[in-house]
Amino acid sequence: MHGRVCNPVDEAQLHWMVNLCMMNIMRNKQSNARAAAKEATHERIVSVAARAIRRQGYHGTGVADIMKEAGLTHGAFYAHFESREAMLAEAATQACAQSVATVAGAVAGEPASQAMATVLKAYLSREHVESIETGCPLAALGSETSRQSPEVRRVSTRHIKEMVDLIARQSPQWGQPETHEQALVTLSTMVGALVLARAVDDAALSDSLREAALKHLLPAETA
Repeated sequence: MHGRVCNPVDEAQLHWMVNLCMMNIMRNKQSNARAAAKEATHERIVSVAARAIRRQGYHGTGVADIMKEAGLTHGAFYAHFESREAMLAEAATQACAQSVATVAGAVAGEPASQAMATVLKAYLSREHVESIETGCPLAALGSETSRQSPEVRRVSTRHIKEMVDLIARQSPQWGQPETHEQALVTLSTMVGALVLARAVDDAALSDSLREAALKHLLPAETA
């Protein structure tokens, strides 16, 4: 039997195909690396904005300041967002997701009889009063949200529904008709007390506002 003789033309084509495949692989790697870098940068901008809106409000959050804090140029903004409003909507979404995760994390592993008390004590704590830029966006932004874009308002509406549902599920009366209404009252009291506790410049009054809300809510939730 005779061995197969490789045609020089076939060999050249093979080398060309191999080189082409290698070039495509390199291009794909570079493209994936650029996409990953862009996504990481996008997330960094959103994280900076999510803290900023809670710290200084929607109206106090400008594109230039956010990009500077993120370590980027102002001109790079439009590679990531169509508008300032789009950035604010994403920032609000992240802030709301963090808030839900914090509450859910606080009750993870807690006995059902203690879950609501744990939520209330964490939410109405002195630490939460002082942690504006990482705390509840409802308390930080509630009064401003009504004047924001439809996208931001939709984010806030969805978050309120999520929080009401999460609170209702911690109630010993979960599943009963009045549970949803009680959760609405509980969330309204929690957020209102936190807003007032942050608004005053009197530490004793701030603590009294928190403690009064806790005293009002805890008996009904722990009975």
